[in-house]
Amino acid sequence: MIEQTTLITYMAILLGFVFIPGPAVLLTLARSTSSGSKVGLATGLGIAVGDLVHTFLAVAGISSLILASALLFNVIKYLGAAYLIYLGVKAIFEKSDPKVLGTLKAINIRDAFRQAVILEVLNPKSAMFFLAFLPQFVNPENGMVAMQLVTLGVLFVLMSLISTIVVAISAGRVGHFLRKNPSVMRWQNKVVGGIYCSLGLRIALQEK
Repeated sequence: MIEQTTLITYMAILLGFVFIPGPAVLLTLARSTSSGSKVGLATGLGIAVGDLVHTFLAVAGISSLILASALLFNVIKYLGAAYLIYLGVKAIFEKSDPKVLGTLKAINIRDAFRQAVILEVLNPKSAMFFLAFLPQFVNPENGMVAMQLVTLGVLFVLMSLISTIVVAISAGRVGHFLRKNPSVMRWQNKVVGGIYCSLGLRIALQEK
């Protein structure tokens, strides 16, 4: 059972992740503006399915490590912390291109869903993110580690799906706003980067 304070912290961080324009939001927005809201919804659902795959792969791998060795679990947590800090620093200094919203051609619902699933499943950054992110909120003393990881992963997927649904439905207005305010897209990298770095430091500085 995940502690209430940990769960509240996790949900607060998720709000920052999923509602700040990131790759999933921008892909959904681009699909919606080029092919309509239904295609955007299919894209968001495909991304969610891909993230579920990453969640269960992470659960299987991390759970096995914990069962095999507590030392190995600590190693992967610290590697995860280092990776999060790396992602954070990279995001802070990375430039966003507002033109991405108009680069995708029209596509049907089935193809949009299939492509989104494939793109997300085959995205190594997503795989590494789940391996690095989820363990930060797991405490082996609170019961079944696998169940904690599944709970955290499913919550992430649901929150992300809600954000892409909102974006798909309001694609026209959101896309117009982002194109008129490119500074929003530039600053989203810095905000997300700061979240990544703070998560990485959180685990790196906590007591063993």
